[in-house]
Amino acid sequence: MTQFFTRKEFAEAADFIRSHTQHEPTIGLILGTGLNPLAEEMRAAEVIPYSEIPHFPVATVEGHVGRLVVGELEGQEVLIMQGRAHHYEGYSPQHIALPIRVMQLLGIGILMVTNAAGGLNPAFKAGDLMLITDHINLIGMAGLNPLRGPNDPELGPRFVDMSQAYDLKLREMALRVAQGLGFTLHQGVYVCLAGPSFETPADLKFLRLIGADAVGMSTVPEVTVARHAGMRVLGISGISNVAVIEPTGESKAVHEEVLEAGKILVPKLTALLKGVISLLASEGGSLDK
Repeated sequence: MTQFFTRKEFAEAADFIRSHTQHEPTIGLILGTGLNPLAEEMRAAEVIPYSEIPHFPVATVEGHVGRLVVGELEGQEVLIMQGRAHHYEGYSPQHIALPIRVMQLLGIGILMVTNAAGGLNPAFKAGDLMLITDHINLIGMAGLNPLRGPNDPELGPRFVDMSQAYDLKLREMALRVAQGLGFTLHQGVYVCLAGPSFETPADLKFLRLIGADAVGMSTVPEVTVARHAGMRVLGISGISNVAVIEPTGESKAVHEEVLEAGKILVPKLTALLKGVISLLASEGGSLDK
C-alpha cells in the first residue's frame, strides 16, 4: 500500500533541519551518482545525515553519500543533498520526493537537480554535460506519480502545469556560464525509468524513437513535486556512458562505469553550478522570476 505523507511529516523534517543549522537557504541542490564533491566547497557548512532527519528516505546506493550539507556557496545560502533515494530501492515516488516538500517549507525557491545518465543522442560522449530542457515521465505515465493521492492545496494545485518544467531563465544562465568556461553544454530531453536494470537494446531504440536524449532512474519525481511547489528548476545530466544500441560480446553497462565517469564530470559540473549560483547573486537574488 502506498504511504502518503502530509504537512505534519514535512514540517517535522523541516523543523529538525532548522534546529541543526543557522543558515536560511534559498537554493536547493541534489547531487546524483558520483557527483558529491561540490558540497566540499561550501563555507560554514553544517552536515546532517539523512538517517537523523525524521521521515527522510535514506540513500543506499554506492555513490550517494546520504547527507544534507547546508552552508554558503558563491554568495548564496544553499542546501545540498549529497545523494538521493530511488524507486528501485523500494521507496514510493511520494517518499522519494519528500525532501522537496521539506525544501518548500524551508523557503527554498530554486531547485538545481543533477544526475548521472546514459547518453542516447549519438552526438554525446561520456563526460559530457546535458542541460535538461524537458523530460519524459515514463514511470509517471504508468501510474508512479509523486502527486498521486490526496492534494494539499496549501502546498500546490491539484493539476500541475508541466509545460515549462525547467526554467528558461535558469537555462539561459547555464548556457552563458558554460560558454564563459569554454565547454559545450548540450541540451536535450531526459527520460526517467524505474530501474534498477539497465536498458535492453530494444528499450534504447524505443527511447530514442520517442525523443529522449539521455536516460536515467531519478530526477523526474523531484522535479514534478518542485513544480507543484512553485519552485524554479534547473536540471543537468552528466553523461556517464553512451548507450549501446547494437551490442557486441564486449558490451556491458555497469554501475562502476557510472562512478568512474563522475570523476570526469565533477570539475565541469562544479564550475557550472557555481557559475550559475554566482550569476544569481550578482543579478539581484535567487528568487526573481
